[in-house]
Amino acid sequence: MNKFSSVENDAPMTQITTLDNGLRVASQEMSYGHIATVGVLSNTGSRHEKNDTFTYEGVNHVMELLAFQTPCRSLVNYGVQFDNIAQIMDEFGGVTFANSGREQFMWCMDVLRPNLDMACDVLSSSVLDPVITDEDVMGAQQLMGLIGDEHRMNAPDMVVLEKLQNAAYRNHPLGGQHLYNDNDLSGLNKDVIVDFRQKFLLDRPQEMVLAGAGIEHEKLVELGERHFAHLTQKSTSENDYNLNGTNAISNAYSGGEYREEYKSIDGMTRVAVAFEIEGWNDFNTNSSSSDLVPACVLQVLLGGGSSFSAGGPGKGMYSRLYREVLNRYYWVEAAEAFTMFHSESGLLGIKGAAPMTKSKDLVRVICEHFARLALYPVNDLELSRAKNMLKCNVLTQLESRLILFEDIGRQVLTYGHREGIHEMCQRIDSVSADDIMRIAKKAISTPPTLSSIGDDVANVPTFDEVNRWFSG
Repeated sequence: MNKFSSVENDAPMTQITTLDNGLRVASQEMSYGHIATVGVLSNTGSRHEKNDTFTYEGVNHVMELLAFQTPCRSLVNYGVQFDNIAQIMDEFGGVTFANSGREQFMWCMDVLRPNLDMACDVLSSSVLDPVITDEDVMGAQQLMGLIGDEHRMNAPDMVVLEKLQNAAYRNHPLGGQHLYNDNDLSGLNKDVIVDFRQKFLLDRPQEMVLAGAGIEHEKLVELGERHFAHLTQKSTSENDYNLNGTNAISNAYSGGEYREEYKSIDGMTRVAVAFEIEGWNDFNTNSSSSDLVPACVLQVLLGGGSSFSAGGPGKGMYSRLYREVLNRYYWVEAAEAFTMFHSESGLLGIKGAAPMTKSKDLVRVICEHFARLALYPVNDLELSRAKNMLKCNVLTQLESRLILFEDIGRQVLTYGHREGIHEMCQRIDSVSADDIMRIAKKAISTPPTLSSIGDDVANVPTFDEVNRWFSG
């Protein structure tokens, strides 16, 4: 066992201990409150569901829906009166969360501190030993169909970004489906899930982090030894993915387009335009010149949102997309910048909504803003405001115990350590106008990616048309 600690002045300390099997235990104490957050994060995601030798499509989506919903061995430990985990949580004062992504999976519990032993017992058995039946899988698949219909009606922004991802990485595992409908997964059953879990979760404790916020580190290490030390690393096949992205498949990004027509709830056409930027690994291997932090500053500088938003400067009302798009064009319903980061690649984009007759104009406005960033430096006031807003957002969010837990877990899982707030603020402060222009120039030198959904997408420009705008 080895141990690493980092501390800044008198600030709370993030401590990391690596168990003998490679699993890392990471935590930070919080002197206030009587609730602790504890959970497991794993380098397991939908990008690992398919290659030339195996197919596990939809497993991560089903695992997310079934997390903390199926019986586990811990139910026996707390009496027959408990029929499910929800009853245990009600009795002991706790709540559970689960989230799956393209590269990582997170199981999380919020619990009263005196009940941490119980929580880690339930957590470990839910992560490592869930009792999954074919009936559970069928029920999850039916729920997936309902969720898909709900997203199309009431969360079209989520759909347009999912399809943008599919188009951007169409020849790469990152471009595979992450959100499924029930009719996509006729071959999925419990045996497929068990096999995937064994290969990509149970056999790889070195790709897992037991993280906690509001818990003594020594206590969490003790619980980690008790519940997770029995896992053993298995040798990996050359056909398996390297989960930390070190030997990730090259040429992940291709660019492209996706368009789909279906009846929307408001008659708006949603579009998203994006270009490639560097991913998480760029920050880890070359952090001094990484594009990651400047890209986040650029996202805040562009800002944006919907045409109506309560609030003031803290809501981004002085951001560029608010001032120069939402306030200038009456027909723009929404315009907002976004970033999406993965191990070896990322996306910088702008999404928006407008009536179908104005969809081409909206795409042109979005592309003009990308071009301006590459041609003209941002002014000092704009840049200063964006950097201050980003620092404010980061620091405010980390006051939340749940977000602190997730930040600890994901940083340790991705980089093997957690960068302190002082260093992160320094990186934000050091971003220059030249950095912003450099990122924009590099981004628009890559092929664009477009995604559009709505009642009528005929007016949305094609990939070839948008590509000519930037290459002509």
